[in-house]
Amino acid sequence: MAAHLKRSFPLYGQILVGLAIGAAIGFLWPDFGKTLQPIGTAFIKAIKMVVIPLVFCAIALGISKMSQDIKQLGRLGGLAFLWFYTATGMAIIIGITLNHFFHPAQGVALEITGAIPANLATHIDWTKFLLDIIPDNVIMAAAQQKIIPVLFFAICFGLCIGAIGEKGKPVIRGMEGILEAMFTLTRGIVATSPLAVAAIIAWAIASQGMVLLIAMSKLIGVFYLGILVIVCIFMVILKLLGISPLKTTKKILEPLLLGFTTCSAEVTLPVHMEILERNGIPKKVVSFVMPLGYSFNLDGAALYQSLAITFLAEAYGLHLDFPQLLTILATTLIANKGTANVPAASLVVVAALCQSLGLPLEAIGIITGVDRFMDMGRTAVNVYGNTMACVVLNKFGGKHLADDDDQSGNVKMGFA
Repeated sequence: MAAHLKRSFPLYGQILVGLAIGAAIGFLWPDFGKTLQPIGTAFIKAIKMVVIPLVFCAIALGISKMSQDIKQLGRLGGLAFLWFYTATGMAIIIGITLNHFFHPAQGVALEITGAIPANLATHIDWTKFLLDIIPDNVIMAAAQQKIIPVLFFAICFGLCIGAIGEKGKPVIRGMEGILEAMFTLTRGIVATSPLAVAAIIAWAIASQGMVLLIAMSKLIGVFYLGILVIVCIFMVILKLLGISPLKTTKKILEPLLLGFTTCSAEVTLPVHMEILERNGIPKKVVSFVMPLGYSFNLDGAALYQSLAITFLAEAYGLHLDFPQLLTILATTLIANKGTANVPAASLVVVAALCQSLGLPLEAIGIITGVDRFMDMGRTAVNVYGNTMACVVLNKFGGKHLADDDDQSGNVKMGFA
């Protein structure tokens, strides 16, 4: 009976119901909606609790199994970053182009609509960024939820486990057990996601305010048009690869909806990885590409950053000529990766662009008031973009990486 109910009313359907209920509460009973924030916070904290051990074990296992073929590992890594930069560049160009055609800043009154985050960085210290990749204390890095240093340590650890041969096998079996336990724990947490989504959406609508949303509706509308364009391009690519776009989208609805409602890519990572593996992407590809993608393949953030800076430039009457547009493209393309482990990462990129174009830093306050509504969309696009990264890289770089245990029941359902 329970299995039949699960099939007839899948989790993504329950999340959609939760989203609708939360929206209704936020509109009709805003005071009550504001009190529901702790429920959503508890859900997000529970998922984040799983992320670091899951990412560490997944990356270390994937690297250890590929370490016997360094050439294949290097090829997959090279293809991954080629795709990351290509997809990010596409998103940036779409943002710039949409601003050119729709001019969402026309008629905007330059009023601060939100608070600028305290101590917001206005530039990227590349020396510090590169040094911070190497953790002087990996336990502290994990405790602070710093994904990139943990990734670096996991890659080094995985290479060493692969290098010691038989002695490393007990460690591999232990990490496989931990990884499976983390996926089991994730399933239990995600079962409560409809309730958490209702609470998060109720709080967001009740606390952010509809007046502000209406005032900035043109910018938000153009941003979501950009999301639609990116998703359509991804679907065309899937079709060219011989994969059903609609079926693919349906399979990843759970992480898409979780990303949209929570505005947190970390929350979706465990669920997303399990879905991709379950649907035929080899574990080695998923374990390698997904954690990297969630740090470096931020297509939704790139769209937001390019649209936000061109919107602000137009709002302040700055005419953007071709060299300045190239500056926006190049700076965003690089900075989008460089802020992968920085709080308020998208706003840091916009702040750096404001500095390079001579715009006042307080310009950021114009968009921070509605940042939450755009953060929902850009997180969902980041999820879709990382699905695409896994599918494309499996197609062109993962043909020889099928897992040994794939023959023992890993059912392929359309991604591979």
